[in-house]
Amino acid sequence: MNPVRALALASLFASTLAGAAALKTDPANSRVTVVFKQMNVPVEASFKSFTAGIDYDAARPEAAKASVDIQTASMDLGDADYNREVAKKEWFNTAQFPKASFVSTSIKSAGPGKLNVAGKLTIKGKTADVNFPLTVKTDGGKHLFEGQLPIRRLAFNIGEGEWKDTSMVADEVVIKFRVSAGK
Repeated sequence: MNPVRALALASLFASTLAGAAALKTDPANSRVTVVFKQMNVPVEASFKSFTAGIDYDAARPEAAKASVDIQTASMDLGDADYNREVAKKEWFNTAQFPKASFVSTSIKSAGPGKLNVAGKLTIKGKTADVNFPLTVKTDGGKHLFEGQLPIRRLAFNIGEGEWKDTSMVADEVVIKFRVSAGK
């Protein structure tokens, strides 16, 4: 075979296998928050420290991969006493479980600007399969990934002992995220 043609075929084959492109997260324009009800009043808290790894090519969404690591001690409820409380063993047990993580297992197109994401969510040593919709917008060469994932906190042992009582803190929690990333 002609060496130039062999090189061209090898290059084409490699680009076909390569999948998605790694993106760099823009922390200033990204955020992860949680919304839950405490005594039936909505409360929103943010995580100040997280990293996201995203490999994404809009032309091949099925080749995309995503992972997120959240430092559980970075949860900010807007009050230092509350922040110390949620770090305790009954809540996040940040000493033993310093991070929560998500790793995608499947990403599929759900129409223009929409993806269905499946993966493994691990919080406080418990792992569960999760699925959620995601929107993707492109602006100024960056992709903006937004979505929300409803979970049940008790499935991850968040709120042990007296805090299992869902009349004080509801079992339903919504993790909201907005990740800005580009090349």
